[in-house]
Amino acid sequence: MRRRAKIYAGLLAAIVPVTSVIMALGGTPASAAIGGSGPYPADYETSATLANHTIFRPQTLPSERLPIVVWGNGGCSANGLSQGNFLREIASHGFLAIANGAPNGSGSTTSQMLTQSIDWAVAENSRQGSKYYNKIDTSKVAVAGFSCGGLEAYAVSNDPRVTTTGIFSSGLLNDADDYQLRRLTKPIAYFVGGPSDIAYPNAIDDWGKLPAGLPAFMGNLNVGHGGTYDQANGGEFGRVATLYLKWRLKGDTTAGRTFVGADCGLCSSQWSVQQKNLTLDDGTPPPTTPPPTTAPPTGTTGCTAVYSVQDQWNGGFVANVSVTAGTTALTGWRVTLTLPSGASVSSLWNGVSSGTSGTITVANQSYNGRLAAGQATSFGFQGTGSGSGTTASCTGN
Repeated sequence: MRRRAKIYAGLLAAIVPVTSVIMALGGTPASAAIGGSGPYPADYETSATLANHTIFRPQTLPSERLPIVVWGNGGCSANGLSQGNFLREIASHGFLAIANGAPNGSGSTTSQMLTQSIDWAVAENSRQGSKYYNKIDTSKVAVAGFSCGGLEAYAVSNDPRVTTTGIFSSGLLNDADDYQLRRLTKPIAYFVGGPSDIAYPNAIDDWGKLPAGLPAFMGNLNVGHGGTYDQANGGEFGRVATLYLKWRLKGDTTAGRTFVGADCGLCSSQWSVQQKNLTLDDGTPPPTTPPPTTAPPTGTTGCTAVYSVQDQWNGGFVANVSVTAGTTALTGWRVTLTLPSGASVSSLWNGVSSGTSGTITVANQSYNGRLAAGQATSFGFQGTGSGSGTTASCTGN
């Protein structure tokens, strides 16, 4: 169940008019100046063969090939400079970053414009005479976006050329769109503005519905929905996004340690961190400390259920329950949860629940009930109160 979706949708619609007001007053979120903290000072340009887009690139193209980052703006704004400081920072570290919309453009964008950006970059890399000829790494593509732009990124994340997805202060608005989560096969990262971010419940809801086994990272920085994009070099979001892209698109495992393991670089910082299925690309798993869980129940038939708290804040929590088949295949499963006094379930995904407090049961959905011997799936929920002390048991069919 999606929470605050109407409010969030209203905010997405409101961002474009606000941007227009900024333009009318003569200011822009990013000035047309060479910059960025990386080794390749970057600026933006446009191309006659890619209308209504803004291309951020190193001013002098380096010898190394540039991975591709395509970006959807907040509010689905057609101003390609909306997050210009942020994108110029990324480009200065050796990336080709293409934003939907022309510089200081007006109107709104669509997800198809992200696909156009990828198509254009691939074509320019192979076109003799292009400044980008053999300068682009077309095997490394990130699709990403902020707020409404994050929804655009979701829409094209199944493009087979995409190698990672970045969702910035965004989340699906309707349960009917959850198929976009189920089809994800490549690593995904969420960068959100904390509980005060109006997109936070939607992002948390999406996080709980990600396919089992999908490598995923979530970082929350308590700055609200607006992030730090307009700060110099994109602020903290610019710094962390660049590190993520250096890891995922350039294989930089030093950057990867910012995100992976119990001792990750962000784990002891102002960021609140969650991880799923993350290892460094060099094949060396980082040291990990498993989260507190309830012990697998004894004497159950067919399956086990392991409960863990993913996030806890004052007055609420997010929990995950992993369900694993025993030595025989299952055609369905049912988990019994006993919540502590004062705790209740407010929304639940990947399962069908009966009850909201005390002892409740959660049965499989139509798509995750059949499990081979030893196979696992999971469901999750958001609750009020404290998530600590919940017990779980499983019965299989």
